[in-house]
Amino acid sequence: MKLLALALLGCVPTAFAAFGITTSGSKMLMDTGDGLVVTINTSNGDITSIDFDGIELQDSSKFTQLSSGLGSATVSSTVDNDIGVVTISTDTITHYYIIRSGENTVYIGTHASAEPEVGELRFIARLNKDALPNGVTASEVEGGDVVEGGDVFRVDGQTRSKFYSSVRFIEDQVHGVTGDGVGAYIIIPGVGYETSSGGPFFRGQYPCGSFSSHWLTFSSDIDNQGSAQQEVYFYMNSNHEQTESYRTGFFGPYALAVTTGSAPSGDLDTSFMDDLGLEGYVPASDRGSVSGTYSGTLDGEDVTIGFKVSHSNDDAQYWTSASGGSFSRDSMKPGTYTATLYQGELEAGTGSVTVSQGGTASLALTSSLDAPDTIWSIGTVDGTPSGFLNADLIESMHPSDDRMNAWGPVTFTVGSSADADFPMAQFKDVNDPTTILWNASSSEIGERTLRIRTTSAFAGGRPQVTVNDWTSDAPAAPTAVNSRGVTRGTWRGLNQVYDYTIPDGTLTASENTISITIISGSSGDTFLSPNVVFDSVELF
Repeated sequence: MKLLALALLGCVPTAFAAFGITTSGSKMLMDTGDGLVVTINTSNGDITSIDFDGIELQDSSKFTQLSSGLGSATVSSTVDNDIGVVTISTDTITHYYIIRSGENTVYIGTHASAEPEVGELRFIARLNKDALPNGVTASEVEGGDVVEGGDVFRVDGQTRSKFYSSVRFIEDQVHGVTGDGVGAYIIIPGVGYETSSGGPFFRGQYPCGSFSSHWLTFSSDIDNQGSAQQEVYFYMNSNHEQTESYRTGFFGPYALAVTTGSAPSGDLDTSFMDDLGLEGYVPASDRGSVSGTYSGTLDGEDVTIGFKVSHSNDDAQYWTSASGGSFSRDSMKPGTYTATLYQGELEAGTGSVTVSQGGTASLALTSSLDAPDTIWSIGTVDGTPSGFLNADLIESMHPSDDRMNAWGPVTFTVGSSADADFPMAQFKDVNDPTTILWNASSSEIGERTLRIRTTSAFAGGRPQVTVNDWTSDAPAAPTAVNSRGVTRGTWRGLNQVYDYTIPDGTLTASENTISITIISGSSGDTFLSPNVVFDSVELF
């Protein structure tokens, strides 16, 4: 497979034969010596051409750039030991494009001391759709009619959005677009997300065909949008379903690789960058690791260990998948971290660990989740709506899509209904209330607790319950997250738990009716009315 760095673009009709970086007027050309030539505008750092063996991969009307373009920048270059480095600088940004002789991959790093004034901190490759027509179908929006917010469209009867290209950070190592004998891919290896924010389950956006001036953003991290251009993204910071503040510092390394079509490996060797003196870059020799054990999580649930610097959000975030009661995580900056044990996507326990340069720290984590003996339960306590009605569809389409199952209102009968009958989300203006019917025995009545867990909320939505003739107090409004949330293809907000103590004498040793309604001081229409996403419902 011929690996080409979709290294950012400038306009060049044919590829040079020799490796190196040359400047002619306002054009700086990076030539890998193996068929890939990237042209950079020396006044602003935009990539204006990506030529691969005579095939122009860059869009001619919109360019590849950081954020929405830097406006103006100082652009310089060096070549040494078969490594070429282009440095693009502003008052707050130092952005690097790096090539190695004979490799068609553009290695990238970004140092930011502040968020850009224009747009979120993201790398956008705006590519030639004629050469690279194949992206993520769910984010192909060209020719669509607006459904919501100027970023969700209906195309040929199906809802489409850049948001529906997103995947969780923990799963996002390689994404890209392809054409006839060519592919362009973003690679996010190793520590590529350490300076981003949101944690392992924040969702990233992928490639998508663009539409007019629309581009991808996400909390989920957006990967693609298909419109007049084919857009491929690496979101470093995103304000979509943003659950924590941004970090600053060195973002990456990441890369733009061009291949003859197939996806490259996510295990990209970036060790050569340790000696380049990039601003804010921390080499492997200055890092440490953690290994340890965990216990107390539900059998069969995915387990993840997340790390965040204690008492501050300034430095880094890491995660690792765990199994069999043990875990390990390498390449961490020195510091003291709060480690979180996740059962699925639900915080189950925490601990503290200090990482030292060149050392391996030990850590034992135990779940502290309350796990009562339940009379009945709906769903799995895992921080996701997995298994519920429409949960398998919500990541790739709008809730109004005709392919969705009818939202209800739903009546769920304990003992005969399946979890798949229970709605993954409840919208005040669409499927309110959700009713649960339950025939109790004499040993199951008396004072009981109804527990509802949610994974996100919109417009202050939260559940209030009525059990037979008794109605609970109204719970306090959840912490607001500035995003439309579930209509953008994500359930990942802030996990909440609501406990309702049902007074003695309320339940009967016969049929009981539990009604869940969504309350809020805010209003909205249809799927933008106050809503919640359910994780689980338990009675004990």
